[in-house]
Order: sequence, then C-alpha cells, then structure tokens
Amino acid sequence: MTPRADDLVVTRWGARFLGRRLACAIGKRGLTANKREGDGATPTGPLRLCAAAFRADRLPRPGGILPQRAIGPRDIWSDDPADPAYNHGLTASGHPFSHERLRRPDPLYNLILMTDHNWPDATPGKGSAIFLHRWRKPRHPTQGCIAFAPADLRWIAQNWRPRSRILIKP
Repeated sequence: MTPRADDLVVTRWGARFLGRRLACAIGKRGLTANKREGDGATPTGPLRLCAAAFRADRLPRPGGILPQRAIGPRDIWSDDPADPAYNHGLTASGHPFSHERLRRPDPLYNLILMTDHNWPDATPGKGSAIFLHRWRKPRHPTQGCIAFAPADLRWIAQNWRPRSRILIKP
C-alpha cells in the first residue's frame, strides 16, 4: 500500500506524519501480520483512528476532527476473548470478564487515540485495545499499542484528517 501525504506511517524505527518525523514505541515483541491477544506485538497493515478519549481532570480536550469524550472512573476496555463485548469500551463496575481500566493512576492513558484494529466487529483472540497513547519513557516498548511523546500524540490528534490512515510497515 502506497502511503499518502496525510498518512501516519509507523515502522519499528519511528513514524512520520504530515512531513514530521516522530519518535514512537511499538510492542515489545515487534510487529506482526498475525496479531493475537496478549502477544505483545503491534499489528501491521492499515488502520484508522475512530475516536479520542482523554482525562478531562488532567488535560483539556485535544481538539481536531476525531470524536472525543472524557474518560470516566468506570470506563474499561474488554480484553477477554470470552466476553461478548470483547475489544469494546464499556462503562461498568464489577465486570466479570478480563478488562483494562482506562482511567489509570499513571499518565499513560491521559489521551488515547482508538484504532479500528479488530473493531467494531471483533474476532475473539485477534487482539484488543490497539491504541495510540503516551509512552512511559522514550521508545519504551508497549503491549502492542503505538506510543508517542505526549506533545506528539496531542499534535497527531489535532492534525488528523478525514482521509488519514495509520500504515504500520514491517
């Protein structure tokens, strides 16, 4: 697939978007064409950004064209292939399936850009919660997401365009 000027192109060495080079981190197991739940790898191929979620108690609305919502204290993301809501965001207390809390005590999910990897029609076990989010520290590997410096992540959200895609290249 040939990248367009408004695509976010991600490789194991970094990313580029709208003429800017951006440092990023990928999954601790590298890139994969066969994403599986819990494998620690980032899926290759084209993805789209669907929405943004942010901690309104920590930062202002990011702006840009993506649908945006504040992360609440009960917001979770299902990562259990047995869950009928697998790879979907929920607002729940006491959810009986494995899930990830979106309102974290650390700043990792202060801003999340959600991709369409295995969403909205999720195939159980094919991977969940592939987000763009803040990195722990420069280039520190993720569990499969793509992580950026906070300022770069915000810049991506603000400059995302309707035709933009994420192209993850092996």
